Amino acid sequence: MMSAEPNNSAIFDENQEYSRNSPEFLATESEASVTDEAETVTDETADSEEFPLLGAMTIDFLQEEIDTLKQQLEEQTQQVDAYKKRYISLAAEFDNFRKRTGKEKEELETKIKGKTLMEILGVVDNFERARTQIKPANDGEMGIHKSYQGVYKTLVESLKRLGVSPMRPEGQSFDPTYHEAMMREYTDEHPEGTVIEQLVRGYTLGEQVLRHALVKVAAPKEADPNAEQSEAAAISLEESV
Repeated sequence: MMSAEPNNSAIFDENQEYSRNSPEFLATESEASVTDEAETVTDETADSEEFPLLGAMTIDFLQEEIDTLKQQLEEQTQQVDAYKKRYISLAAEFDNFRKRTGKEKEELETKIKGKTLMEILGVVDNFERARTQIKPANDGEMGIHKSYQGVYKTLVESLKRLGVSPMRPEGQSFDPTYHEAMMREYTDEHPEGTVIEQLVRGYTLGEQVLRHALVKVAAPKEADPNAEQSEAAAISLEESV
């Protein structure tokens, strides 16, 4: 009969089981477990300390970014305000320039028109003198008179369309803005400073004086320097008679 061989596998398992249950193995396992737990606690502690630090760094970074953006926004706002002020200033300057150039243009046009009309007024004066001085004696002369008076009427109507108006200062108070005194008449029939007669007609172009009216102005009779001499001469003449 064959003798039974010992089961080495069973013996190994028993030895292994014995080793695991041995105090040395249990002590080693306990130390390893404690070490693992300590490492785990250390890792968790490190993580718990790292995350707040990382969060604080992130908040500081974001705060710096916010401050930077606020500063940039403020600078951009100031720049926009400066552009707005500059635009308003330029718009005002352009508006003033437009008004000034428009006014200068109108004044230049009025000045040129005035010079041209002044030449025409001389022709009108000649027609008026002819009308007052020439007295037609027959039908032929009357025909000529009516002919040039027709031309005179056409000139006057053209001047009216251009804005020219004749002055009629008789009976008004003397105004140096519109009148130019050429003569003084000492009289008590009119208040002092009253325009008695218009010697040369004046004209206005709109509100502007185109030509001053040459007038005769009333003065108080007692201010006549020749009045005493005339009175003395009259008395002397009466005495001699």
